[in-house]
Amino acid sequence: MKRPSWIFVVILIASVAAAGAIHEWLDRRPIKVGVLHAMTGTMAFSERSLVEATRMAIDEVNAAGGVLGRPVEAIIADGASDPLVFAREAERLISEEEVSTIFGCWTSACRRTLRPVIERLDHLLFYPLQYEGLEVSPNIVHLGATPNQQIIPALKWAFGSHKKRIYLVGSDYVFPRVAHRIIGDFVKKWRGEIVGEDYVPLLGQHDVAHIVEDIVATRPDVIFNTINGDANLAFFEALRDAGITPDEIPTISFSVTESELKNMGATLLAGDFASWSYFQSIQTEENRSFVSSYKKRLGQDGVLGDPMEAAYAGVHLWARAVEAAGSSDVADIRANVGNIGFKGPGGMTFIEGVDLHVWKKTRIGRILDDGQFEIVWESDNPIRPEPYPSYRSRDEWDAFLRSLYEGWGERWYNPGPNAG
Repeated sequence: MKRPSWIFVVILIASVAAAGAIHEWLDRRPIKVGVLHAMTGTMAFSERSLVEATRMAIDEVNAAGGVLGRPVEAIIADGASDPLVFAREAERLISEEEVSTIFGCWTSACRRTLRPVIERLDHLLFYPLQYEGLEVSPNIVHLGATPNQQIIPALKWAFGSHKKRIYLVGSDYVFPRVAHRIIGDFVKKWRGEIVGEDYVPLLGQHDVAHIVEDIVATRPDVIFNTINGDANLAFFEALRDAGITPDEIPTISFSVTESELKNMGATLLAGDFASWSYFQSIQTEENRSFVSSYKKRLGQDGVLGDPMEAAYAGVHLWARAVEAAGSSDVADIRANVGNIGFKGPGGMTFIEGVDLHVWKKTRIGRILDDGQFEIVWESDNPIRPEPYPSYRSRDEWDAFLRSLYEGWGERWYNPGPNAG
């Protein structure tokens, strides 16, 4: 047999070396993730802070050596507070930027509009907000509370304080509509009374005068508030202008965090309440470290709220799932994300493998003048998520969702009477 020439040997060696270099480069290239939140529009009031919490967690992961020895790179996109923009940006992040996972969304209108894109492309979304439930998807990790982990405990707490005449106010989209249906069912069961229910547009003008007039007329024991974004400012200003104070008629909010208090001015809401799993005032070693790191990053006036803690924990949970998978491929991450846990600022966060929701504690906080919450009640243990309340069938809940969606012209929010 003729021996290969020395030139062929050199070429072979060079080819092997080049292949090794390419493989090494592939092993060290950044893992790209999408960070998709509203940086403009009405929800930017709440969502900008989630971007920073997500980036902080990514920086921590990178400082510890990255994931699988590779750095994580955040590709930030603006959903512009518009569900259709969120869906379009999600598709771009997946198809053009080739991100491994998306972290993002605030409103359920955005998440539900984005969901078909995530499922069609068989991708993965880590969603950090409390929400209305009635959703299970192999492509969405729900990091926030379901109603049985946030709203129902707050309702029980109010009833325990003899506050059984309830007024419901919310933004006019799927989360408040479903939450109010669930609240109404429990109030009826427990022999309370819904004395009024009204909504403000999710997008557009914040006309709240007629709502406050109705509250003054009906004199409820307590207001349950599911308004999102900067409409909260208009609502609480109108309450105070009408002489409604927390001592007379307290409000329990489900989408007001320390970040919103900073933007609105805490004195406006001082004495009212909110129900979440996390408050910045939690006194644990993990939370003190979390708060200290955030303030070093953004300054001493930086504040943290529940969705920020969930977004932060979500990155660390994702990193553990990638390490467990030994791969940054979406399918491999999904196969390993269930039953992953992380002891974070709010306590132990554990992703249940069946429906990709998390076990969470419930805490109720009273708003203080300094923009922090005094925790007045908390559950003894983390509560198991219940995406679909068991007192109705899943088909009944899905039919209710479908009626909302179709009634709003195949949208997840009420577009108003002049929509096309």
